[in-house]
Amino acid sequence: MPRRTASVTALPAAAPSAEPLALPVRFLTPEDVAALFGVPLETVYQWRRKRTGPPGFRAGRHVRYHPDAVARWVADQSRTAA
Repeated sequence: MPRRTASVTALPAAAPSAEPLALPVRFLTPEDVAALFGVPLETVYQWRRKRTGPPGFRAGRHVRYHPDAVARWVADQSRTAA
């Protein structure tokens, strides 16, 4: 009996990002971000809802922030404020 082989279709390669982020030792929680900026936790949640704060992502049901992304957001805020 001849063996059947499955055909595999190659997926298109994802476009490389301008600067890949290395995985940090630890991702920041909303509580960490609030403490870092000295703002109430609700402010961090409002930033996320309004898309005005540092970019976060979901890990399951938890929101996390990459430290490099937070640092870039701070640099952008400093540039636009000047």
